[in-house]
Amino acid sequence: MAKVVLDWKTLHDFTKDAFMGVGVPEEDAEIVVDVLLESDRRGIESHGCNRFKPVYIDRINAGIQQPVTNFEILKETPTTAVVDGHHGMGQVIGYKAMQMAIDKAKKYGMGMVVVRNSCHYGIAGYYTTMATQAGCIGMTGTNARPSVAPTHGVEGMFGTNPFTIGVPTDEEFDFNFDCATSITQNGKVEYYERIGEDVHPGTIIGLDGEAIEGDAGVALKKIRGGTAALTTLGGIGEDLGGYKGYGFALAVEFFSSILQDGAYGKALDGKDEEGNIRPYQLGHWFIAIDTEHFMGEDVARKKAGDICRSMRASKKAPGAERIYTAGEKEYEIGIARAAGVPINESVQKEITQIRDELGLTQYNFPWEK
Repeated sequence: MAKVVLDWKTLHDFTKDAFMGVGVPEEDAEIVVDVLLESDRRGIESHGCNRFKPVYIDRINAGIQQPVTNFEILKETPTTAVVDGHHGMGQVIGYKAMQMAIDKAKKYGMGMVVVRNSCHYGIAGYYTTMATQAGCIGMTGTNARPSVAPTHGVEGMFGTNPFTIGVPTDEEFDFNFDCATSITQNGKVEYYERIGEDVHPGTIIGLDGEAIEGDAGVALKKIRGGTAALTTLGGIGEDLGGYKGYGFALAVEFFSSILQDGAYGKALDGKDEEGNIRPYQLGHWFIAIDTEHFMGEDVARKKAGDICRSMRASKKAPGAERIYTAGEKEYEIGIARAAGVPINESVQKEITQIRDELGLTQYNFPWEK
């Protein structure tokens, strides 16, 4: 069965009703859905409705993620805050934490909020976009379940640990660089499994130190079973700079754990000592820098736009049609997806299943025709 386009309103209303159906308050459900759908708008299908059931609904039903979010401020200064999310909805925690950082930056020039005991918070670029829309430079990162090996190692010791930065520009889209510190991430491998695509060479390493290739489903089971691990940016070994991705990954791990006295590494595997499932205990961090406190927002936007335009206007490699800057492709995909998001067969089945289980009979989907 081919992908079927589902219009935005139906997808929004259904996912919101589904989250409310498992106990998420309406205001919080709106935030969660906005983060998920923004991922699909940008073409980042690994973090959108593709994860709606397995990463959120299933974890709520399993009792390892709380539908009602207790956003507790443990410590606060004029420019900083430490938050405990108590295993609530990661998107709600992320939204509130970044808004706190922005509010502090608007008053004092800079703000930083760190979080412990959270859950998967969706695409990191959502939160940096919050900052750029407010005229701030925004940064965020999160640790994750251990699936990436250190350089010269073969064991998953830390997560895909995205480092994300957003810079306001004077263009139709801001600069928004959102990427994992591994070559690929778990969500991408899960997505490849869903669509029947093989893993990309060099992205996963086995216990023998060799790259794992072929069926994404098999590779995913090996990662989950501890017999394979993802590789950092730069790949296996040092020849192409794998140690650089390793260093960036640990920087994100530090920011996600040491300032909030949070869990890290193997403690984020979602299992207790007896092998029973438990909350993931993730840590996040959010930084906002208000451009108006420096030489002014207009100056910053113009300068950032000039830098991006100079990159795109530079000499292209033979055969290359365009040079992009971060955020440009996502902006264009959003325009192209005005009618809705393409839903693959696996996600179609999950959406239909959740509808039937929750009795949301008011929804009929185009793949059922």
